[in-house]
Amino acid sequence: MPETPLSLARLAGAIGLTEHQLLALVASCGTEVPDPTLVALTVEEAARRLGVGRTTMYALVASGEVPSVTIGRLRRVPAEALKEYVAARAQATASTVALAA
Repeated sequence: MPETPLSLARLAGAIGLTEHQLLALVASCGTEVPDPTLVALTVEEAARRLGVGRTTMYALVASGEVPSVTIGRLRRVPAEALKEYVAARAQATASTVALAA
């Protein structure tokens, strides 16, 4: 096995693991990259893309702030709807800041 950087050894030691255990833990974390080609996302996928919790995302969908569609028995959030939601929130924040100035 090739020599690992000293910082990895320090980190592993600081949390009470061996370097091998730390590397195995990192490999098992499932840090999958979202598929950018998806047109419609599950509510959970949409929440991850926005960086909010599942409950918050369901509330945004239920209130209509973030549009969703039903496909069969499934609820999906159009990927474009997330971009539009963020743009609208950014615009609302900018106008609030302008009013305060």
